[in-house]
Formats: sequence, structure tokens, C-alpha cells
Amino acid sequence: MPVTKKEENDTNILSIDIGGTSIKACVLNSKGDLLSEFTKVPTPVKSTPEAVLKCVKELVATLNQPFERVSIGFPGYVKNGKVQTAANLAKNKWTDVDLAQQVSDIFGKPVRLINDADQQALGIVTGKGFEIVFTVGTGFGTALVFDGELLPHLELAHLPITKTKDYDDYIGTKAFEKIGKEKWNERLARIIEIYKTVFNYDTLYIGGGNSKHITLRLDHNIHLVTNKDGIKGGAKLWELEEKYHVFTIHPAKK
Repeated sequence: MPVTKKEENDTNILSIDIGGTSIKACVLNSKGDLLSEFTKVPTPVKSTPEAVLKCVKELVATLNQPFERVSIGFPGYVKNGKVQTAANLAKNKWTDVDLAQQVSDIFGKPVRLINDADQQALGIVTGKGFEIVFTVGTGFGTALVFDGELLPHLELAHLPITKTKDYDDYIGTKAFEKIGKEKWNERLARIIEIYKTVFNYDTLYIGGGNSKHITLRLDHNIHLVTNKDGIKGGAKLWELEEKYHVFTIHPAKK
């Protein structure tokens, strides 16, 4: 029997990417194809959970496409559908926040919530060997994938790289604005060398808003990617087996 329009819509996924600078959203089909515009708005200056949820609600209303599931990429550590850290959002406001449950209740749909770099990685990697994605934006995001399997998330951004700075401080937007493009690229080169030595990856992908400023000559196994390149991650997230770092939250029963 032919597939009806309603049956097609029943597999649509709302993909949300929450960042320190902007919040992005679109509706995808189960294959990861865009069904709506890839739309973004500035992250609220006072980026509390309440402000971010309000922004998400208003952004989704502009997409004008039905969806049955929701994927959220969040810039921090996530466990079992709850946010534990958010270094680049409102300070001390994001500990143990049940963001997935709140979004699920707003839209009445099941939600999966993971780190934003992890979600982007799902849409980018080839599934061959040890692949790493890192994002250079407001902060420094990381994701590790082995033969297509998303590994447990590590907040490598908070490892020290100097006596006084972690990776977020060293390579984030504040550092870029302070030291300029040339010195920022020198710092990025140092980070790449550390990653080559520590992880011995097969492929490294670099994305995030500041990746457009990269002037380094990159090795053959290092590729620049965009937020749009990783958008399929919102669909891929729903193909993963549910376990410790991929957790489905359903709307609360009224």
C-alpha cells in the first residue's frame, strides 16, 4: 500500500541545536532531509532555562511543519535527559535541569537530549574508524565516535591547557576577540597537535561558528564542516539504541 502523508509526518523529527550564541531548529524526515527552513535566532542574553525554553517555543512556531519526535543538542554535559552543566549559558542556572521533560511537555512529543557536538557528529561522521568532531564557537565542543558508535560524552573543554585556562577559555569566542585571528589560529594548531598525539584519530572534523576564521593548512584527514552538515544528526539520534547516554523522555501524563 502507498504511504500516506500522515504516515510520512509520523516519522518527522524536530531538530534543535542550542548554542551559546544562537539557537537553531528545523524539521527533518527520518532520513535527515530538511522539510523546513534551517532557522536560527540569537540565544537570549540572560540564557536561563526559562528564557531558552521561551525562545525554542517561539522559534519552532515559525517552522510550520508537523513532527512527532524531538532531538535536542545542548552545549554541556547531559545525563538521562537532564542537563548537568552549561558553561556558556546562564551561570549556576543549569544544574540538574530536566530540559528534555520540559520540552516534551511543551510539544507533547518524545524527546532525546544529548550534547550538541555529539548530535552534530552523528550527522557528519562516515562510520569508519575513530572519528572526532570538535566545534569552535562560544566554547569548545567535542564528540568521539568509533566505527559509527557514539562514545560516552567527555567534557574535554574543561581540561586545563595552561596553568590558568581550560579549552573553553583558550579557544572560545572571548579568546578570539581578545587575541585576534592570527594568534587564535596558532592556538588551534596547538590543540590539533595535542589531539593527534593523545587520540591518534583516523579523521578529525572541525565545525562551529568560528571555524570560518581558520587559516591553517589542514592535514588530509582533517575536514571543516558547518552546522548544516551536521543537521542529519537530529534524525540519526533516533536510530541509536536507548542506553546510558541516549535516553528517551516522554510527555508527563496529565
